[in-house]
Amino acid sequence: MTETRAQGDGQETAAGTRAQVALVTGANQGIGREIAAQLAAMGVTVLAGARDLRRGEEAAAELRAATGADVRAVRLDVTDAASVKAAARYVEEHFGVLDILVNNAGILGEVAGQDPCEADLDAVRQVFETNVFGVIAVTTAMIPLLVRSPAGRVVNLTSGLGSLALMSDASGPFARRPPSVGYPPSKTAVNALTVQYANALRPHGVLVNAADPGPCATGFSPAVAGLPRSAADGAAIAVRLATLRGDGPTGGCFGGDGPLPW
Repeated sequence: MTETRAQGDGQETAAGTRAQVALVTGANQGIGREIAAQLAAMGVTVLAGARDLRRGEEAAAELRAATGADVRAVRLDVTDAASVKAAARYVEEHFGVLDILVNNAGILGEVAGQDPCEADLDAVRQVFETNVFGVIAVTTAMIPLLVRSPAGRVVNLTSGLGSLALMSDASGPFARRPPSVGYPPSKTAVNALTVQYANALRPHGVLVNAADPGPCATGFSPAVAGLPRSAADGAAIAVRLATLRGDGPTGGCFGGDGPLPW
């Protein structure tokens, strides 16, 4: 893990260098919580973003007890501009730098309103507000902090459902999945955003990639037959991308078995 001289009140190591600082959105439950836990176990100072600060503080306290790391709850509603700006100010004032941003917060939305033949624009907008515009809002707000890091990393949580190649394959894994104009297209947009931010931040050494955790048994996708993987399994993919070496890839989409088709 890359370390630099201390800034702000970031957790200090025995060698006098600071721990990396990570912000994970939607970190109070599911895969987001597991990402926070795994980063904390690596000694990263973790800012657990949560819409409900009480739930975020409960999760942060449990992660501190489990890992001994510096885990702090930060109120962050990715659909609220004021909340996003406040979170950026918090990072600026307490650390002055952000090494890792994981855009994990996402929603499925009302499935009934996502049928292409009977689309409810309000239902679709709700999904895009969180899954797409939320990614733009948070990433843009954190860029001034990310470019100060000697090893800035951004990871956007995506889904195989956002892959045009996989979704258009009549004999592929999603062939029987009902068509939808909400969640899957929102993740296709996240993939496109990943490429654009990777291109914009490449000159600054910030690596930006999309992580597909795959189908995992979480509150987002409850444990049912065919979902044997845990939230920890899915989180490991994002954590690997969040801690890439400087010569690692950027502008790619990756799952547990490697690169995924767009």
